[in-house]
Amino acid sequence: MTNLEHTVDMRLHVPGRMDAPGRWRVLGFAGPAAMISVGYMDPGNWATDLEGGARFGYQLMWVLLASNLIAMVLQSLAARLGIAGRVDLAQACRAHYAWPVAMALWLLCEVAIIACDLAELLGSAIALNLLFGLPLAWGALVTGLDVMLILALQHYGVRKLEAIVAVLVLTIGACMAIELVLARPVWGDVAGGFVPRLDAASLLVAVGILGATVMPHNLYLHSSLVQTRRIEPTAAGKREAIRYNLLDTALALNIAFIINAAILALSASTFFAHGVVVTELRQAHELLTPALGTALASTAFAVALLAAGQSSTITGTLAGQVVMEGFVQLRMSPIKRRLLTRALAIVPAVGVLLYSGETGVLQLLVMSQVVLSLQLPFAIVPLIRFTSSRRIMGEFISPRWLRRLACAAAVLIVGLNGWLVMQALAPAGAGVGRIAVGLTAMLCSALLAWVAIAPLHYPLQDAPVDSVSKT
Repeated sequence: MTNLEHTVDMRLHVPGRMDAPGRWRVLGFAGPAAMISVGYMDPGNWATDLEGGARFGYQLMWVLLASNLIAMVLQSLAARLGIAGRVDLAQACRAHYAWPVAMALWLLCEVAIIACDLAELLGSAIALNLLFGLPLAWGALVTGLDVMLILALQHYGVRKLEAIVAVLVLTIGACMAIELVLARPVWGDVAGGFVPRLDAASLLVAVGILGATVMPHNLYLHSSLVQTRRIEPTAAGKREAIRYNLLDTALALNIAFIINAAILALSASTFFAHGVVVTELRQAHELLTPALGTALASTAFAVALLAAGQSSTITGTLAGQVVMEGFVQLRMSPIKRRLLTRALAIVPAVGVLLYSGETGVLQLLVMSQVVLSLQLPFAIVPLIRFTSSRRIMGEFISPRWLRRLACAAAVLIVGLNGWLVMQALAPAGAGVGRIAVGLTAMLCSALLAWVAIAPLHYPLQDAPVDSVSKT
């Protein structure tokens, strides 16, 4: 029984359409990546894309592309771990690292999930405000009750959840297509944005885009979701599942990339081109109508933002349950789990709204995505190590070229995070905040180094780990 069977219900396993003709067999494996792709277009992505486009025009378009390529590499590794290793990333961390290290990784992942939940909550609250005039503080409290949505959906199985998420993603895509038609970006400038350029001024936003795109908890969730498909328990069956899940991942994440690129292009062509500084999502919404000459632009913006917040709520709840069960083997109901994480996210959200009003929302969203980026190496490094272990993966150990790509991605992410931390420490003086950042950075660096080089623990047998029983 998988983690997700406890999270959703006993009807979660989906046949892999083994008896279907070759070109239709892929449909049996489609779905997990669509659920994952939601995390690549949530309100946190909107905040970083809008700020990046408004402040730097099309300059950071290449960051979106690089982030998407990194995401495809890492998500394919997560799927490989779940299919061939028959274990999700959280379970593997618990099994192969010492208990204190596993608990530290768990706590860091929970921080990332809370940061992601904060973005979902603020994004949905802003969308409700834009559509219905609901005050943001009240909207934040109302969206905290979306656990009832999860309660209603969890009894219908994973296919129904995937279908609902797919409809929400299509809604986002349709709305952004309308925006692009109205905005009419200069496509030559868009193409120029794919030439890599980065400086100290754009670093924070670039790291935020990376954190918003490659979400750490998505790696944990993907490695569990792929196990909801029944596959032939043979080498050929696993090889087929890996191949079809790679296609599923490439399709879903490229759709997410197109949507993110559309948001950044919309911001660049509408705001940057006219010298407008966007400091909040409401401002972006209000400026779209006069800038593009129709109220349809503002309405489509709000509808897409609400769909993004609600779709990411579903996958956020599933990811939280997978992480908790995998690391600490604590099976908490999705409702209790959602209430806990939402309570932890509501406190800073409502606090910021009451203290600084709407002006601090966009910056809080961007910072939540920076937190995700800072936590990302603690998911990537274990994933690379596990999928590079023949004792865990057997004959499905990652090929050398894939390991090199993944390692290059890890080095890039760690390097950008290090640059960001050094910028935070650069100002003169030895304030309490600077000391706290420095100590936290040293502790996290030591933990990451240990995770990267410490010998893995293995069960007595040499066979791949199979800590969950499949039906």
